[in-house]
Amino acid sequence: MRSYAIGDIHGHFDLLKRQHDLIADDSARHGAAPVIHLGDLVDRGPDCAGVIQYLMDGIAAGQDWLVLKGNHDRMFSGYLDDFHFHDEGLRRDLSWLHPKLGGVATLASYGVKNAGERPLRPVWEDAVAAVPQAHRDFLAGLLTKHQRGDIGFVHAGIRPGVAWDDQTETDLIWIRDGFLIDPYDHGLLIVHGHTALDAPQHYGNRVNIDSGAAYGGPLTAVAIEGREVFLLTPAGRVPLRP
Repeated sequence: MRSYAIGDIHGHFDLLKRQHDLIADDSARHGAAPVIHLGDLVDRGPDCAGVIQYLMDGIAAGQDWLVLKGNHDRMFSGYLDDFHFHDEGLRRDLSWLHPKLGGVATLASYGVKNAGERPLRPVWEDAVAAVPQAHRDFLAGLLTKHQRGDIGFVHAGIRPGVAWDDQTETDLIWIRDGFLIDPYDHGLLIVHGHTALDAPQHYGNRVNIDSGAAYGGPLTAVAIEGREVFLLTPAGRVPLRP
C-alpha cells in the first residue's frame, strides 16, 4: 500500500508546490497514491491564505489529497470563532498573535496589516471580515488522524498506551512529552510532524518529517510503501531508515 505525506507547511506555498511536483514525478514512475498533508498549514510563512486555497482547489478538482489539522490550524480557527479563545495546548502567557506563534503573518496573507501593532479587538474584527467563510469551513472540517494499512498519520503524535480510536484531538495536534521519548512499538508506524528537525528522521516506531520549513528549512515529502519510507528528492527516492 503506497501513500505520500508532506510535513508542516506553515504558509510556504512555493515549497508546497515543489513537493507536489516531486510527488507527481514519483507517481509517474510508481503509480498514483493518496497524499496526506500533516497539518500546520498556517503561521510564520508568507502565504498562508494561498496554501489553504491551493489545497481546497486541488481537492475540489478531484486530487486524492487529505489534509490533517495541526495545532496552528486550530489556533487560527479558534481565534476567528471567538475573540477570547485560548487553545488548551498553548501556554497561558502566550496568544496566537504572539511573535513566537506566527499568527500575524497568517493575517497579513489575508490583507490584515500590522496585526501585532494595533489594538486587539479591531484586528480581530478585521480578521473575521477578511478570511473567507470557505477557508474557515475547510479548517473546521480537517481530520486529526488517518490510517492507511500499518501507517498512522497525525500532526504531532499519539499518547502512548492509548488506543488509536481513543486518542484526543489535543494530544494528536500538540503532544511532545511522552510521545517523543517513547521507544516502544505503537502497532502502527506513526508518521508525524510538529517538532521541527534539521532533517526528517526515522525512529523505528515513528517518523518525523517536520524539517523546519517554518524556520527557513526545507519542506519534506515522503513516499511510503508498506512500512518502508523514502524521502523524495529531485534525484529520486532516498530510503529513510531507523
